[in-house]
Amino acid sequence: MKNSRYSSFLSLAILIFVSLALSFQVPAQKKKKKKRNRTSQQEDAEDYFKKWMKEDAVYIITEDEKSVFNKLSTLDEKEQFIEQFWRRRDPDLRTAFNEFKEEHYRRIAYVNERYYSGKPGWRTDRGRIYIIHGPPAEIESYPSGTHYDRPLTEGGGQTTTYPFETWRYRHVAGVGDDIMLEFVDDSFTGDYHLALNPEEKDALLHVPGAGLTWAESMGLSRKQDRPYFSPGRHNPAYEMGHRSSPFFRYEIFSGIQQVQQIKYNDLRELVKVSIGYSNLPFRVRSDYFKLNDQQVLVPITLELQNSDMTFERDQDFHSARIGLYGAVTSLGNRLIQEFEHDLVVTFSREKIEKGLQGRSMYQKILLLENKTRYKLDLVVKDLNSNNIGAIKQAIIPPASVKQTEKLSSSSLILSDFIQQLGELPKYDEMFVLGDVWIRPSIEKGFSKELPLGVYLHLYNFDVDQSSNSPELEVNYRISRGGQVMKEATDSSGESIQFVSASRMVLIKKLDLSDLEPGSYRIEVEAWDQLSDAKAQVDDNFQVKGSD
Repeated sequence: MKNSRYSSFLSLAILIFVSLALSFQVPAQKKKKKKRNRTSQQEDAEDYFKKWMKEDAVYIITEDEKSVFNKLSTLDEKEQFIEQFWRRRDPDLRTAFNEFKEEHYRRIAYVNERYYSGKPGWRTDRGRIYIIHGPPAEIESYPSGTHYDRPLTEGGGQTTTYPFETWRYRHVAGVGDDIMLEFVDDSFTGDYHLALNPEEKDALLHVPGAGLTWAESMGLSRKQDRPYFSPGRHNPAYEMGHRSSPFFRYEIFSGIQQVQQIKYNDLRELVKVSIGYSNLPFRVRSDYFKLNDQQVLVPITLELQNSDMTFERDQDFHSARIGLYGAVTSLGNRLIQEFEHDLVVTFSREKIEKGLQGRSMYQKILLLENKTRYKLDLVVKDLNSNNIGAIKQAIIPPASVKQTEKLSSSSLILSDFIQQLGELPKYDEMFVLGDVWIRPSIEKGFSKELPLGVYLHLYNFDVDQSSNSPELEVNYRISRGGQVMKEATDSSGESIQFVSASRMVLIKKLDLSDLEPGSYRIEVEAWDQLSDAKAQVDDNFQVKGSD
């Protein structure tokens, strides 16, 4: 009986022990399994990112982007990078889809289907060039090889070729115009490689006495003298213009395989984040000129002081280089227009000291809807010092503010230089309005030695039916502290530079030589005598003392 109780107790103890062991073991197994699932998901994600880098984006990602991507440690960071990668290349942010991304993956699908040769099409030379540059303008294909009459640029004569294709691109950014590429299948496997030399398609290249060029068949040269066999030897018999030069071919061969750069994309990215930069100061002004009832011309003028730029010396010249990027967006952040520009300022060694006291300007004329408000973002970068400046401001065309149907005006431009184009031997097209070259003054500080230029458009004026001309009186007044210091009245049309049915252009030059240095105000009042309507604009300016 005692043994029976002991046996029962022992069995119960063993059962409890096993139960407890199982109770601890099951969660541990679940935990282990859960950990294994998480590891599997992470491995899948890492495989995706590795594939994206080495396959999807391998031909279009820049070295800088690759370096940044390789430093990212978390999956979220890599996801965010890829999202921004495609966004940086989106040619039109106004649309719901990314045209660049769509076209890129279309190209990959196309080459994988068309150029497969025992390896995926994207890994072939034809696939790589197609993915980077898209379809060529022309393709000549000889899939079985051919009897080939060489052009004179290849030395003339006849030979037999391997299967090859010739691709022609009208223009390749960073490479040039009218780019010709040859792909040769010298293994007869369908795997065409990009040829550096035209001889690579020649199936008789290594056959003595066969496939001779014109000069070789005439005894004027030998086959072993070809640049293909002796690349460093000068032989006039094989020099048929610069396109036959080995150096030219190498430039094409190398350039065509490079990743296409996004110019000033770093400046574009700065626009997307609301960060202020002030170590490269600059000033901006916007003017407005009515084009028609729906559109307005908006010259955006930018000014930098030369002393704020970094000039680097190259022999006898000092040069500063400024990269500029601008974006115009709607109030709903829809991209309307973007632009970029290189501004290069150069002075000789003798003029650099005086040049640093001056300023440099840039102008972009925008065509916008006249009933819409916009935002303008401008970023400038000193390419010698990497200093950056950024400005964000509104663009409000006057037509978006209620106006009468009677006499109205454009912005008033004050300038230290206005000239008819026909009177200028050379001019910068950035500052051209109609047939006038005009440089707006942003600081509005004028020397006494030069006249003050006034430029203004008038709209909605009446015209005399008999003479088919307007009857206008324009008063130009310069005042200081409420007192009129100078006044000029034009009732004869002397200041009217141009008249059409939709606009009148006024240009007036006012003498400042008798004014003391200081602050002044100019008022321009136009009176349409036919409709008895008036329009007035005014602005402040400074008269500077003599240098």
